[in-house]
Amino acid sequence: MEYVIVMDSCGERTEQMRQDERVIPAPLTMQLDDYSFVDDDTFDQQDFLRKVAASPNCPKSACPSPQFYKEAFERAKKRAYAVTLSAELSGSYNSAVLAKEMAREERPDMQIHVFNSRSASIGQTLITRKIQECEAAGMAFDELVEAVESYIDEQNTYFVLESLEALRKNGRLSNVKAFLATALKIKPVMASTPEGSIIQLDQARGINRALVKMVDYITERVEKPEERFLAISHCNCPARAEMVRDAILERIRVKGVILLDTGGISTLYASDGGIIVVI
Repeated sequence: MEYVIVMDSCGERTEQMRQDERVIPAPLTMQLDDYSFVDDDTFDQQDFLRKVAASPNCPKSACPSPQFYKEAFERAKKRAYAVTLSAELSGSYNSAVLAKEMAREERPDMQIHVFNSRSASIGQTLITRKIQECEAAGMAFDELVEAVESYIDEQNTYFVLESLEALRKNGRLSNVKAFLATALKIKPVMASTPEGSIIQLDQARGINRALVKMVDYITERVEKPEERFLAISHCNCPARAEMVRDAILERIRVKGVILLDTGGISTLYASDGGIIVVI
């Protein structure tokens, strides 16, 4: 293969990506009590959610090893790219960077770039799609890297979750003030910063009201929506995701829409009923 794109498994693959051998998933792993889960095609979301609901403990995740990334990079003849979840949220980016250095020691002529998505989940999907688009257009390596990094700069990630417990217990909310509003069913509207950490934009009583506020933020802030793809991932709630999609499309016109269910790592952090939107 002339090139490969190694996307860590926090990113959801479209059906087209699943059929493309150049798109290689790098599986993260999860541990809950005595159970181990690999975030690959064997992952059973319903079984995982049942075990999470039955346990008093929070699952822990581990990123792919540098050796996995290195071996994946070496499947390419000339060019390799990695797309990882935000370096602010995981060690996956650092693991891929180390693998790049290892691979370049053996093949100094190989062109490798690691993209820090500064997002997660469906945001990584859009970045991988952009790389495919640029490769299909015949862009030179440096030109492609510049174009994709610029694309990442322009991306915006938003989400509303039923529960923040997995993020909180795994230390992913360092910049967000803790609030105790479970009894009032207060749901925060969250977003990523330009650096890829998590911030709270707003909150509402009940998830439907929080989703309405999220739609407001998305449609009021987006620039040139007709040139953008709207991407939505959901954790076990397709009807809710479709409702959010339709509410956004009533207010703005976009280039296209991608709607996917979450994989393992996104399921861990989004929790049952969570919605993630990237545009």
